[in-house]
Amino acid sequence: MTVGVVVLSRLPGDAVERLRAEHEVRYRDEDSPVPVRDLPVLLSGAEAVVVTLGHRVDDAFLDAAGPGLKVISNVAVGYDNIDVEACRARGVLVTNTPGVLTDATADIAFALVLMATRRLGEAERGVRSGRPWGFGMFHLLGTSVQGKVIGIVGPGAIGLATARRARAFGMSVLLWGRSEPDPAAVAALEAEVVGFEELLERSDVMSVHVPLSAATRHLVDAEALARMKPGSFLVNTARGPVVDEAALVDALESGHLAGAGLDVFEEEPRVHPGLLAREDVALLPHIGSATIETRTAMAGLAADNVLAVLGGRGPITPVR
Repeated sequence: MTVGVVVLSRLPGDAVERLRAEHEVRYRDEDSPVPVRDLPVLLSGAEAVVVTLGHRVDDAFLDAAGPGLKVISNVAVGYDNIDVEACRARGVLVTNTPGVLTDATADIAFALVLMATRRLGEAERGVRSGRPWGFGMFHLLGTSVQGKVIGIVGPGAIGLATARRARAFGMSVLLWGRSEPDPAAVAALEAEVVGFEELLERSDVMSVHVPLSAATRHLVDAEALARMKPGSFLVNTARGPVVDEAALVDALESGHLAGAGLDVFEEEPRVHPGLLAREDVALLPHIGSATIETRTAMAGLAADNVLAVLGGRGPITPVR
């Protein structure tokens, strides 16, 4: 039996209703990942499957869906949860949701800059714990961002949006990526495009925005961390495995780095215990896109991609 569309996670907004208006939909109204043993029953006969980052789309997943599958619609801009080559080999299109989460994620990136440099997490925990405190000239002294340098690793849409926020706070901007950034954006930011090593050495704060791939896994490793400016800060809102967490813990313990702000982790939801124990690290549970408006727009774009493909019009935002 052809089911039409399978939605594997609970979605906000009217995305599911719009899919149901045109297709038969099997909707799994849950947030947890699907156990592998349940895939054959859930996916059998599907023409389209809507997934989130918690679902690994690989050969086993594709086998469970069967030969009628036409499109995987990922409710995310990153797609490291999907074996794109395996999908292509079977003629299955892959789509994602770029653009709609740019500002929300950039907001979180710069929030982490402020949390790390101003010790906001440590301060908030101190108040909640009931520890005695009072105003003092040296109490919880942080570091100002005004006049400092932010290095953007990956000047795509989110990286550039983060840079714009940094400029509004009086920071200078360095950019490095695997492709050249938009010249107009560089000019508007009064930014410098530099090599990776120069960015490491000059940045007071380094903010990571590259997608996860074989080339970027552990891009920020022990060697890169050692080249970072002494007393600098690292922020990561991209993907956890871009940063070697064990090496980051070492760099923090040695005092070479002053702090870090992380929204993503190598083995989510597990967090390296050496990070959990540190007051100089701000930790968030992968909430870069977590606003009602953004998540609703993401779900809507994912549904639009499905409707376009099954309607014979081609995907709106294909992964190429």
